[in-house]
Amino acid sequence: MVTDRMLIKIVRAYYEAGLTQQEIADKYGLSRIKVSRMLAKALRDKIVQIKINVPARKFSELEHMLEIKYGLKDLLIVDCKTDDPEEVITSVGMAAADYLSTILQGNEIIGLTWGRTLLKMVDALSPDNLPDLQVVQMLGGLGEPEAEFHGADLTRRFAQNFTTRPRLIHAPGIVRSKELHSELIHDIQVKSTLELAAQADIALVGLGLFGPGSQLLKNRNVLSKEDVDLLASLDVVGDISFRFFNDQGQYVSSEIDDRIVGLTARQVQKIPRIIGISGGRNKFKTIRAALKGKLIHVLITDNDTAERLMAENN
Repeated sequence: MVTDRMLIKIVRAYYEAGLTQQEIADKYGLSRIKVSRMLAKALRDKIVQIKINVPARKFSELEHMLEIKYGLKDLLIVDCKTDDPEEVITSVGMAAADYLSTILQGNEIIGLTWGRTLLKMVDALSPDNLPDLQVVQMLGGLGEPEAEFHGADLTRRFAQNFTTRPRLIHAPGIVRSKELHSELIHDIQVKSTLELAAQADIALVGLGLFGPGSQLLKNRNVLSKEDVDLLASLDVVGDISFRFFNDQGQYVSSEIDDRIVGLTARQVQKIPRIIGISGGRNKFKTIRAALKGKLIHVLITDNDTAERLMAENN
């Protein structure tokens, strides 16, 4: 049983000292999953309460102009005092959590992908009881299953936050051959989960960077060198749910598509409300391309990115 004393130590280490969940686990001899559950309990029991202080309507005019410029349904600009990537990711993720609390009705189907910004969003969610909410993974797992931003873990934690059950894809996000891909997508569990994901009312997606600094390229277990070279030859700048697009916001096709266990680009595009959660200077080209191609309907980003987008001559 977790003592209040240990819970407070973990809360202080995470929110005040800024240690990662793995660092806390190592320090106190716990598993990372245990630490994650304890932090979730602290939020659920209101030991920790997260509040985002944004100056009233500071960016309302800029938001309005960008919504018109890019044909967005909605846009939320977060006031970031620094361009430090970690700070930007945390601020944007927290803002996304706050945004969700204002729009969820409780009967939607929510599709999730993966990534560090989505992790920060899930970390900042306020617990609620929405048992009719359906939460589904849009893409098989990428990276190591124990990674905090792995799609299955994020989907599970998101669902737990709202007291509902997740629908997970028990398969990797990319496999080595078309034959294995065909077997997996016809597996009854994978097939039924993807069918539900295709019916999502809302998709929560990170805008993945393809290029220097990319989390995707850091993990050599996801894409082979041949895959990376192929995507580079197609002038790819980013991805949504592992479907890759170029700097004009056009999804590009390749043989890699035939090995991805997840929604197709066409299926993703049919989701009525795709919320892109992304920010930071290194993501600018990716975000701009997604907006040019109208690949998302809502953008949650930082003020520096928003100002640069407004200055662009499209």
